[in-house]
Amino acid sequence: MHDRSYTNWIEYPHARLRFDLEKERGTPTRFLVQLEYCVDGEWRPVAHFDHNPEGTYGHDVTEEGLHMDVYRDGEQVRTKRNFPPVPLSAAPDYCVSYFKTNADPLLRRFEQWHNLTTDR
Repeated sequence: MHDRSYTNWIEYPHARLRFDLEKERGTPTRFLVQLEYCVDGEWRPVAHFDHNPEGTYGHDVTEEGLHMDVYRDGEQVRTKRNFPPVPLSAAPDYCVSYFKTNADPLLRRFEQWHNLTTDR
């Protein structure tokens, strides 16, 4: 089993990308790519992609395709499903790239929902 986890800043110091990946024989068995926002010193989910076929609430990218869950007040409020077909082996990198390209509107909506202001 090969595991890899890291965080990268999207907008320092309040928004980051969290990446968790487990592989077996080179194939992802579980991953989470999550856009997070720091509110009162606590990291909260803005949106995430995941693949965890063995989990209680897990999803299987090979059967369901990619989807992104969007959060407000710590609760999932919607799911975006209209992503192109992506092979499981490329899905984690696709999700990272998606957030790097599309973080701004997701973060601005999160700020509006939670009445947050930042010095950009």
